[in-house]
Amino acid sequence: MRLVDIADTIDLAEVEARWARHARTLPSRSRLITTSPKAMSFGVPPVELALESVTVIIGGAPMQAAVMARFYEFGVVAFSLRVAADDLSWADFSARVNAVDAALGIASGSDLWATLMTQVTGVLRPAFIRPSAEPLYEDYLLGLVHALDGVTSTATLHEELDLVPMLSGESRALSEQATQDLLRQRYSYYTDDLVVLTWDRAFIVEPRDDSDVLDVLEVANAQLLELRYYDELLDAELPRMYDLIEATRTVANPFAARRYADLARRLQTLVAEVTEVTEKVDNALQVTEDVYLARVYAAALDLFRVPHVGKAVDRKLAIIRDSYTALYEEASSKRGELMELAIIALIAVEIVIAMIRHV
Repeated sequence: MRLVDIADTIDLAEVEARWARHARTLPSRSRLITTSPKAMSFGVPPVELALESVTVIIGGAPMQAAVMARFYEFGVVAFSLRVAADDLSWADFSARVNAVDAALGIASGSDLWATLMTQVTGVLRPAFIRPSAEPLYEDYLLGLVHALDGVTSTATLHEELDLVPMLSGESRALSEQATQDLLRQRYSYYTDDLVVLTWDRAFIVEPRDDSDVLDVLEVANAQLLELRYYDELLDAELPRMYDLIEATRTVANPFAARRYADLARRLQTLVAEVTEVTEKVDNALQVTEDVYLARVYAAALDLFRVPHVGKAVDRKLAIIRDSYTALYEEASSKRGELMELAIIALIAVEIVIAMIRHV
């Protein structure tokens, strides 16, 4: 999957209306398949579009890939390409996963993702509120298995099968410590399912239908991407803020209070916008009763360092809030000084008028 920060906000109703008019497939609102809505649900369900399948060259051979796109209200679109891998040995399956990464991953240089972006933006651009000039993106690779011959329990699957080449993408043997770190994040609910998480890949065994774990990992990646965007936005905004404050302070202007107030309003608007969107990001997935998915979700957030990036955004917002408060107080002080000067001027005028009359 590739997730792209495409805009500040996406009007999901507009996406549905425009896609229904221009495409042969109807959009739908995503929901978790196997989990009760009371246990876990999307905050605002994303809009899911089925795009036309594409042909990709995997390991030197052309293969068909099913394509889906999901649009999240907070400005992220998640593209997913699914390549079938039926009736393969474990070694061949592992090789297929790595071949998909080589063909479509970050280092592949594939222009397929750009083509998909153009396909959806050509129809849906009016639904994107303040489109991103330089979109950020995140990639994530998943290997999903529905059946493993001869395996009755996944509890010791990591001992029976060599998961390392698929999870690491490395052909060379890893050290024992690196292997342990790679396999540390393992989760199961039943005896026949399994989720193994890494920073940029996951392996999932799900003998039933499609796993909700896929959706959970997509949301976690979307949250990381959006917080990364605002972290970089604030990184760029803070130096500009300092320059504006310094420029405002160095201008000898009796009406400096207005300049301070205007800058304070700008900073407060920025804080309000970022806070509103980050709250939507934080509430993208609401977890209540499903302990298993909650554990996987929390582990993914921690592994992707989403809380760390979120705290960085909060710290920078706190700096801007403090600057807003200081500017507001300085604006009030300047207004007070201006009022004092006005009063002194009025008193002086009255004295002059009184002296003229006396003369």
